[in-house]
Amino acid sequence: MENLFPPSCKSRITNASNIMYTNAVYWPNYKIYHGDTPGTLNYACINRVYYGFANVTVDGGVFLSDEWADATAPCDGVQGALGSLLHLKQRYPYLQVILSIGGGSSSEIFPIVASTAILRDNFARSARGLVEASGIDGIDVVWEYPCSPQQGNDFLALLAAIRIYLPENRYLLTAALPAAKSILENIDPGRIAEYLDVVNLIAYGFCGSGTPYSGHQAQLYAMKKDEPSGSSAVQYLMASGMPTKKILFGIPLFGRSFLNLSGLNQEFRGSGWEDESFEYNVLLREGTKEEVDKRAIAAQCIGGDGGFVTYNNPETVAAKAIFCKQMGLEGLFYSCAPSDAKDSERSLIAVGFRSLHSS
Repeated sequence: MENLFPPSCKSRITNASNIMYTNAVYWPNYKIYHGDTPGTLNYACINRVYYGFANVTVDGGVFLSDEWADATAPCDGVQGALGSLLHLKQRYPYLQVILSIGGGSSSEIFPIVASTAILRDNFARSARGLVEASGIDGIDVVWEYPCSPQQGNDFLALLAAIRIYLPENRYLLTAALPAAKSILENIDPGRIAEYLDVVNLIAYGFCGSGTPYSGHQAQLYAMKKDEPSGSSAVQYLMASGMPTKKILFGIPLFGRSFLNLSGLNQEFRGSGWEDESFEYNVLLREGTKEEVDKRAIAAQCIGGDGGFVTYNNPETVAAKAIFCKQMGLEGLFYSCAPSDAKDSERSLIAVGFRSLHSS
């Protein structure tokens, strides 16, 4: 495959050796159409970028989902958002760039591709070709999500196939998984840890249009039995054999809105802003006051055009960073980076970094 970008500094391990904790972000390629570019991020606080999403075909092929945005569009003085990240790698030798493959659009494709040895091999070979052509550090598998024990076994087999083509001494292999026991029960965390460098634990999305009552969307601690939370998901992974150092804890850079509601545990009657959410950089909403649930570790504001909005703020992110340190986790990741506040005092990425590295 022809190289799409200039050569980058290959640094699977060396460049990251002095990083105490990982502070990673997801950067989706569609954001380039909103005027955002990778060059606007603060790389004093970021040492890994997951760039998404690449697509998967039913025959196992992996390809860039938007070659204009990824490799052609004028961006930070170079061509393409992915091209910008690879140039940034030259400026920041510790920066790792990983290609995220899949996402919601591939939820029906992954079960097919992972079900047979031939298609798994096709996927792994194709991913290797794209990694080598672009000069990135590895791939992130975002299968949303293995929904049965058989799919969990196929997921394990897919990771094993990928490792043949992307050996661990040269490339990073990560995967995003939800902090939902009903999904994690389909997967053997101890076995997948044999192939993965990191699991990106999506410790959010606990409530929304699919839940009948309002609740915190990213609480660290549950207030009710069998209620989902970030801490319970970490405990489940640990008890199932996942090394804590292979867990990145997820922070959403958006708030979930419950329109016309005034708090927790109220019957759901519709969402607020676009896609039920507000980007973090437009919170607080006008006419509201921010509050923090110190037991659950969750922020909220009530009123205005969002009703009850549940999200993270600097206080909750600092608490989650402390939790990560106490549990021996790899660090934090944030989705998605362009939605963060520009002010360093309110930037969740900056707060998380400072909290991870404070004594």
